[in-house]
Amino acid sequence: MDFAKNQQNRWYENKEKIFVAIDCIIFGFDNGILKLLVFKREIEPLRGSWSLIGSFVRSDENSDQATNRILKDITGLEQIFTEELKTYSDVHRDPGARCICIAQYALIRIDQDNKDLVEKHGAFWFPLNELPNLILDHNTMVADALERLRNKAKFFPLGFELLPNNFTLPQIQLLYEEIFQKKFDARNFRKKILSLDLLKNTKKKDKSSSKKGAFLYQFDPEKYEQLKSNGFDAPILKNSTQ
Repeated sequence: MDFAKNQQNRWYENKEKIFVAIDCIIFGFDNGILKLLVFKREIEPLRGSWSLIGSFVRSDENSDQATNRILKDITGLEQIFTEELKTYSDVHRDPGARCICIAQYALIRIDQDNKDLVEKHGAFWFPLNELPNLILDHNTMVADALERLRNKAKFFPLGFELLPNNFTLPQIQLLYEEIFQKKFDARNFRKKILSLDLLKNTKKKDKSSSKKGAFLYQFDPEKYEQLKSNGFDAPILKNSTQ
């Protein structure tokens, strides 16, 4: 038994070693602005350069477990929406070693608690249009993730993962305008969103921006989970005048 185990451990000993990393494209929505979480790289090569949040996959975990570990360490949050984006395997993508990266994008709600935690780890939330230049192929990952987010948001209510528990219809519109980088007609947008029968009116109002105020809404959890799994039959939003 010991011989067989020792032999097994030597099967790949003369093979080339390749590293596997996880990089997370973490989107958040804060004060009407879609933001991305980045930090300054802490290891060589390229130490001190702006980078996505990432880590090597450990020998005792799979890629999903590595993703959850990274997100928990940086944001303090669990059960975050994540989805595998794609694998980046260009031979020369990392000057440190032959490294294959599995990119994951994540959507989280930004609050003061996780703001404090990410700053403790030296990470920062940047508006997408103010994002610094990132190392390696991380700029490409961000562009690919934003394209995926836009495509998903047309058919799935994933954008709502970024909103607080109570939100107004103007906040939803701002979120979608940030995701798609275009303006939507307010009347048509609200009519479309309400027609999805996905929201519950709390009858409470947010009066922070006007005396009249705007009604606060919540998701219907059961309908939300169903739509998140099955999606819509047609795009939620088609163009800027919808």
